[in-house]
Amino acid sequence: MIGVAIFAAFIVLMLAGVPIGVALMLAGSVGIGLADLGWLSIPNNFYSGLAKYPLLALPMFVLVGSIFDRSGVAQRLVNFALAIVGRGSGTLPMVAIAVAMFLGGISGSGPANAAAVGGVMLAAMARAGYPPAYSASVIGAAAATDILIPPSIAFIVYSVMVPGASVPALFAAGMVPGVLAGLALIVPAVWLARRHGFGANEAAQPRLPFLRALREASWGLFAPVLILGGMRAGWFTPTEAAVVAVVYGLFVGMVVYRSIRPRDLLGIFVEAAEVSGVIMIVVALASVFAYAVSTLGIVDPFARAILDSGMNGGWALAAIIVVLLGVGMVLDGISIFLIFVPLLMPLVKGYGWDPVWFGVLLTYMVAIGQFTPPLAVNLMVSARLAGVRMEHTIPWVIWFVFAMLLVLAALVAVPELALWLPRTLNY
Repeated sequence: MIGVAIFAAFIVLMLAGVPIGVALMLAGSVGIGLADLGWLSIPNNFYSGLAKYPLLALPMFVLVGSIFDRSGVAQRLVNFALAIVGRGSGTLPMVAIAVAMFLGGISGSGPANAAAVGGVMLAAMARAGYPPAYSASVIGAAAATDILIPPSIAFIVYSVMVPGASVPALFAAGMVPGVLAGLALIVPAVWLARRHGFGANEAAQPRLPFLRALREASWGLFAPVLILGGMRAGWFTPTEAAVVAVVYGLFVGMVVYRSIRPRDLLGIFVEAAEVSGVIMIVVALASVFAYAVSTLGIVDPFARAILDSGMNGGWALAAIIVVLLGVGMVLDGISIFLIFVPLLMPLVKGYGWDPVWFGVLLTYMVAIGQFTPPLAVNLMVSARLAGVRMEHTIPWVIWFVFAMLLVLAALVAVPELALWLPRTLNY
């Protein structure tokens, strides 16, 4: 009965429009009160939800995204990519996806990636003859690869919730799926552009000489090498890597490119603090809910009933995927992690699924939700920048969702696509 009361309270609060973090905390408090677990467990778990070393990396990577967004790195990466591939129908969408994937190796926030790439590419694509709704769809989908390609805020949150999944292992596991997702997005982007004759004016756009473009982009190109290479070499942990990335980004923006002035720093820090504060508070509030659910063993009978029913692991995974894809259309990624990871872990253990692989699958489904209406945080950013309504992007977005689903099916069928790299690197 206590379990029913907890979930009933959560659903009622959600329907009443209570913020999800507060709804999770209040629902957990209902269970703590009914089970007489002690009211002091609420502030204790609120604190313990934040007092975790890997979470220190989260605000730092958010700050990295803000710094590189202001530094002009995205524009230089676009110029470099165009210097490599040249001009032609479908080239600009391909460049937008490639640059979004590369920025994913610097920052772990999809909306920040959409803003950085959209701020550079939308005007160029409009001049080249691409419809704004199509351009917004490409950039919104491309930015979704950000949470798969390390460093990833989503992987950091998941690692805190699942002890058996370390941050380095998750970072390595996300690399191949992230690249495959980007390549899958390029196919419909180029096909749609050529099928509809988009980009008729693209060949007339200016193009920088290769060596000049490479020289200007070199500082941005080195950033993921420093972050990921430093972690692999053992120079610093993922948390320390985030701090190194902040220092490097400030050096590039203020000394090399001189696009960030001292008076800009306050705005950058405030923006990063606001985004980080929202995430951290929701994580802390949800820790109360997770404590109540785990301590009372509410999910265990449900998980045991599924396991004892003889349901095949493949069918159980298919049901989870369908539910989470639907939920991803209306909830943000952090909320999905905080609600569903405590509920699904007993099934992950019961069916013997690798927690790192499952974390990649869960993050991949969140990535799809980032550009699938009605919520679609990435698409919301790119559509706003393009000046179009989100519903106008649906005829284009559906192709990118289908492409991502094909890669998701491959990850389910071949877990080694995610697990090969962390095993090779001994994570």
